[in-house]
Amino acid sequence: MANKVLSRIDSASGCEVDKILLRDFTSSFRCGYVVAEGGVTMPHGYVDVCDKIAQFSLRDDDIFVASFPKSGTTWTQEMVWLLGHNFDYEKAKEFLPARFPFLEHTPLFDYRGFHRKFPDFDVPPYVNNSVQFINNMSNPRFIKSHLPYDLLPEQISLNTGKSKIIYVWRNVKDCLISYYHHCILLEGYKGNFDNFYKMFLANKVGYAPFWAHVLGFWKRRDQENILFLRYEDMKADLPSVIRRVASFLGKPCSEEQLLKLADHLSFENMKKNPAVNYEPVCEMNKKLGLINAEGSFMRSGTVGGYKTYLTQEQIGEIDKWTEKCLEGTGFSP
Repeated sequence: MANKVLSRIDSASGCEVDKILLRDFTSSFRCGYVVAEGGVTMPHGYVDVCDKIAQFSLRDDDIFVASFPKSGTTWTQEMVWLLGHNFDYEKAKEFLPARFPFLEHTPLFDYRGFHRKFPDFDVPPYVNNSVQFINNMSNPRFIKSHLPYDLLPEQISLNTGKSKIIYVWRNVKDCLISYYHHCILLEGYKGNFDNFYKMFLANKVGYAPFWAHVLGFWKRRDQENILFLRYEDMKADLPSVIRRVASFLGKPCSEEQLLKLADHLSFENMKKNPAVNYEPVCEMNKKLGLINAEGSFMRSGTVGGYKTYLTQEQIGEIDKWTEKCLEGTGFSP
């Protein structure tokens, strides 16, 4: 098996963006970054689990929701979980990460540093040892990942299992804005937006490069085990997307069930639902002094919000960058 980690990002490289990343985006729970296979930027903790993830044993009825961060992941997870569990809204009151865990959750944070600072704090097992937690789950397993296709468990690319993958992507400009706010609120980013913007376009934020991530799943969109979704389509006509997902999963969905699920998944209801809105996590981070920022995990959920946030110069630069990244691929965003 090839090593999935290529090098550690070092401020001595002389690269301005590397210096910004290490200055503004490290903390007591994020000690540094590495470059993984495919030029993917990952927190340094990925070194400890990349082999475990690569060797992760799939089961035929595993269901993955995959995405680049802040592309509608939580929204899609809740939809998929309820379809897969026969609309059990009572069980859906359990915190989403416990019933739909995040495969590479553990390496996102340096828990050795965290435990030194908070030795008595009990980190949940789906966070502290996410791969093992998922290994111990009963069937069917519902698994979240932000990893690009080539960094997912090797059995997926070897096509040795029947696991299903639902991938959701979002307009890159809206994704950028949402990711910036998310990183301030939950991942300890201390810098300003302009520097985050530079890192995003230089592929120096977690899970970047963005377009390579999307394309990795898009070019496999015709495989029977992959469903390729677009966030903007979910916003425009959620019932139609629910029907597509239900068909993909082989789960019957009556019109009454569909309408109830669509209402449950409305932005207003998701935002006030403590099982999915991550407000308890945000409050805990503030209480522990890990984060000093205001805001909410579910901020606005709008389409096109970037138009009031980005400058015309930035919009033009992103458009040129996108055109270059997608040249010759046949993909039209």
